[in-house]
Amino acid sequence: MKFLSIIALSLLYFVSQLFAANWPAWRGPTGNGVADNVKFPSSFTNEKNIKWKVALPGSGSSTPAIWGDNIFITSAIDSKDGVTCLDRSGKKRWSHTFGNERGGKHKNGSGSNPSPVTDGKNVFVYYKTGTLASVDFQGKEIWKRNLQKDFGADSLWWDLGTSPVLAGDLIVIAVMQEYEGGDPKTEEDSYLVAFSKSNGELKWKTNRTYKVKAETGQSYTTPLVVGEKGKETIITFGSDHLTGHRALDGKLLWDCGGYNPTNKAMWRVIASPSISDGIVVVPYGRKGHFAAVKATGSGDITKTNRLWVHDVGADVPSPIATNGKAYLITDRGEVFCFDLKSGDLAWKQKLPRASASYYSSPVIAGDRMILSREDGVVMVMKLLDGGFELLSKNNMGERVIASPVPLDGVLYLRGSKHLFCIGE
Repeated sequence: MKFLSIIALSLLYFVSQLFAANWPAWRGPTGNGVADNVKFPSSFTNEKNIKWKVALPGSGSSTPAIWGDNIFITSAIDSKDGVTCLDRSGKKRWSHTFGNERGGKHKNGSGSNPSPVTDGKNVFVYYKTGTLASVDFQGKEIWKRNLQKDFGADSLWWDLGTSPVLAGDLIVIAVMQEYEGGDPKTEEDSYLVAFSKSNGELKWKTNRTYKVKAETGQSYTTPLVVGEKGKETIITFGSDHLTGHRALDGKLLWDCGGYNPTNKAMWRVIASPSISDGIVVVPYGRKGHFAAVKATGSGDITKTNRLWVHDVGADVPSPIATNGKAYLITDRGEVFCFDLKSGDLAWKQKLPRASASYYSSPVIAGDRMILSREDGVVMVMKLLDGGFELLSKNNMGERVIASPVPLDGVLYLRGSKHLFCIGE
């Protein structure tokens, strides 16, 4: 037995060294779209530099979550909400379904837009049907509930987009949808809700409804979770407000408005916020604006904490704040780099023109940025002080909406039909 225990420990050590990093959620371990991996090739196609590719069982636009030797990816499976687990060689370990899917409405949408998140023990999945569930690493369902059955029907005009986030022992969902009228203080059209990771028990639910015009209350963004363990803050953008809520009990800590000063209709938001050095950046106003806020203080911080705003923006791709810079990539392939604190423009540059737009959010790995266009062309750029050098345009041969995952020397890309593992 002692000999077997030594072998088991040695195997665990080998696996931990082989897979030294994890990608637990849509935008990686930082929630910011920043990765340490710098070893993947810049040039590839759906055949060149492909270590493996696996056909997916159905439609989905989510980004995989990866932990150890496990890759979790959500999609339709036989017209049901499903999750599949692969190992890092691309071999299927298991799949699990939860009930009939609710398909996508937009051409790039699906019933599996939200990305899974994992804490290293279980994986948590969320779907357009309202189903939220926990599954262990062997594929056993731990718990399941449905937010739309519990708290009311989805009133989004388009496909559910927000992904769940983890905060300590909680899993948190932002439900930000159409304002139905009435008193926003009592009518909970939009809300944040937290459940126990272990059993799915409701821990708290807080109203996040603002009185806005048609569609403006709808948000497809994913919250940020910041702060030390036990003292996390949930930062959420939608309904013309950036808010910070205490993860422990959902209490509103601070609120920053001013994102729609003339109260326009149809100002729903898709691109999620990014944070670095305590500064949150977010595009808004249907591609019209890009703003920064210092995420501290209490109460209404609209007048005190707004740092800067530019009249340029993105509708779908989320920005990246890192290393004193804020990167904004527009839907048509313009790349802007701003000083994070001052808002001064460092540089701007255009990617090659195309009829297709960018729906995927970028990822920075070392000195390279990876950005997928909806037609399946993946750009790899080397970031420089005064711009970028376009290293390659890589055609994957199918639509790519999910964000890239650079991890442990390879690059994972989820296309409309396949999951690709790219490496030397």
